[in-house]
Amino acid sequence: MALLAHTPKELIAALLGEPGTLRGVLRATAAGVMLDLCNHGILMVGMGLYQRGASLGQTVAFLIASPWNSFSLTLLLTSLIGLKWTLVFLFLSAVIGIGTGYLVEVFTKMGWLPANPHSVTLPSDFSYRASLHGMKSALRPTLANMRALLLRGIKDSRMVLRWVLLGFVMTAAVRAFMPAAWMHQHFGPTLWGLGLTLITTTLLEVCSEGSAPLAAELLRTAKAPGNAFAFLMAGAATDYTEMMSLRSTTGRWICALVLPLLSVPQVLLISYFLNPPLSLLGSP
Repeated sequence: MALLAHTPKELIAALLGEPGTLRGVLRATAAGVMLDLCNHGILMVGMGLYQRGASLGQTVAFLIASPWNSFSLTLLLTSLIGLKWTLVFLFLSAVIGIGTGYLVEVFTKMGWLPANPHSVTLPSDFSYRASLHGMKSALRPTLANMRALLLRGIKDSRMVLRWVLLGFVMTAAVRAFMPAAWMHQHFGPTLWGLGLTLITTTLLEVCSEGSAPLAAELLRTAKAPGNAFAFLMAGAATDYTEMMSLRSTTGRWICALVLPLLSVPQVLLISYFLNPPLSLLGSP
């Protein structure tokens, strides 16, 4: 976040591509895939990108794609559920990130969602070399620069950290009063189980690496790969830390609510078809 504050808006706009286009959403998704951060750690970066000119659609795609395509989570999921399901989950998460981001861009063009007031238009004589050269003085490893970066990082992180703290408190309460045996009994590959998975992952505030073992249990014990995918993806889509960060950064509730409203239906549809088809209409 502190480094982004010293990155020229024109450079970020050039790297992410033109807002409102599929290419711009694809670049934002690729940027999220390359960063090895969980859904809490990615928040400050995502909010920083929005403040530096990234469109709302690019920001949303970045937030959805990053947590589930990190190197650490790939290794963790592979050890828990195997390479096949890991690749399926990671590919589908990127698809949802691209789909959601592009829908946000379309709705922004239609005027249903507000455009980013921080957006910039690239000048005709834009140069990557000149933009990078302008960052040198601010990023030199001097004591004054390091102190300024540290103070800026602490200041900008307050917005996110207060919601992370609230999430940990709520997670501890849910874990204390919800027995593990009850969860395993009611979270099978049924419509009932998928619905309970959505409710539970909405209430829990767990980072992507922390939720991976719980999702693995849904796949291995409950035999519900669709529920496992929903637990991972809907957890990020309904994460109130992300939504409150979007609300604080954009100043609009609609910008925060668009994340779950557009992504959760896609998650549920994909999860439905990932589960064994003969079990979907059964009772828990």
